[in-house]
Amino acid sequence: MMTMKQQIASASQKPIAFTRDFCMYAVKGGKLYYGWLLFLSFFAIVGLVTTYMQMTTGLIVTGASDQIVWELFVSNFIHCPSIASAAVLVVTPAYIYKRKDMKQLAVIGEAIAMVFVIIGINFILYHMGRPDRSWHAVPGIGIFNFPSSVLTYDIIVLNVYLVLNAVAVFYYLYKHYVDQPMNTKFYTPLIYFAVAWGPFIHIITAFILSSNAQLAVWHTALMPFSFLAMAASAGPALVIIIFLVIRKFTKLEIADSVIDFFSQVIIWGLGTLILMFAVEFFTELYPATHHAAPLEYAIEGHHGMAPYVPWFWAVMTVFVLQFLLLLSSKVRKNYNFLLPLICLSVFLSVLIEKPSILIFPAFSPTPLGEYAVYHPTWIEIFNVLFVWATGFIMLTMVLKGTVGVLTGEVRDTKTVEASGGAK
Repeated sequence: MMTMKQQIASASQKPIAFTRDFCMYAVKGGKLYYGWLLFLSFFAIVGLVTTYMQMTTGLIVTGASDQIVWELFVSNFIHCPSIASAAVLVVTPAYIYKRKDMKQLAVIGEAIAMVFVIIGINFILYHMGRPDRSWHAVPGIGIFNFPSSVLTYDIIVLNVYLVLNAVAVFYYLYKHYVDQPMNTKFYTPLIYFAVAWGPFIHIITAFILSSNAQLAVWHTALMPFSFLAMAASAGPALVIIIFLVIRKFTKLEIADSVIDFFSQVIIWGLGTLILMFAVEFFTELYPATHHAAPLEYAIEGHHGMAPYVPWFWAVMTVFVLQFLLLLSSKVRKNYNFLLPLICLSVFLSVLIEKPSILIFPAFSPTPLGEYAVYHPTWIEIFNVLFVWATGFIMLTMVLKGTVGVLTGEVRDTKTVEASGGAK
């Protein structure tokens, strides 16, 4: 029998052991795993140099100008809540609708949400120009400017969602690690609160855009709903890719029914998104007022200037093709090639839509009637790639450790010995 002092000492050592074992397992893998991390590390290393150049020189090294003040950082940030809020689509079927095939996978959705909130916050730090001055927005230290500023709402919803998912992920994994039952009075309300909170990170982000009344193309009540439709498209697309990779290269079992469920969600998301675009295009273009100028600039250009026209028609065409292809059950059941390829295209097309259609054309014409073109610099591009690379390195290792815990490969050795080696 262990004394009380020994029990307390053992309990205090378990979180340290969990962290150590989790991290050690996360960095172990085969050639393909290390090749993936090496590929991402290349952009991370180059990004360190370009990050230093931006932080020491300023935002003048980006393509931002007096006409277009939002860089690639903002457009990439707007994409991140699309993925982070998709965790709701994993957790809801598991805990609210009691789907047994998704019960164990909910923690993976929460881990994805946690990482993508961090990625989004990193993009905002690059957009700030002087992230060392972010303390000015800390309540009690700086001027938080709540509730008059919409940005403060975004700070709240993002950080609360980050904490909710981080606590949920590591509490769940730790309990599995030590083979102890979870405190449902703590964990279940936490999950339900995270599910209810998830949509807000996209809704509030949409409010940041739609509150700019001077930019007519953003000043629409459809903005939050179109953002949620994009979340229902791009989020499940990435989830499917991750689930397919996990079940191919690990021992974690993921049923076809789970993949089929998210394929159906993408269909509804893309269908709703296409409808949103059609409604918005009609509302803006049919009256033919000056408010439609930014959209017309994206669709057909202006007096020979057509920098965004190819992007517009390519993205819209791809959206429709993706929707039509996913209507076929044969395509949805092609787990080894067609489905992951379409899911990758969904993720990338929603990402590309942000700068090329949503953000950059919206700033033209300026109050002086000028039409501007955004030219991202190589420093800016590599800084964007740096954020994505470091984010996916984090996501890869977090998911690797998570799968290790779920499959029992990462376990508390003392618990195993006490149970005679049986899980």
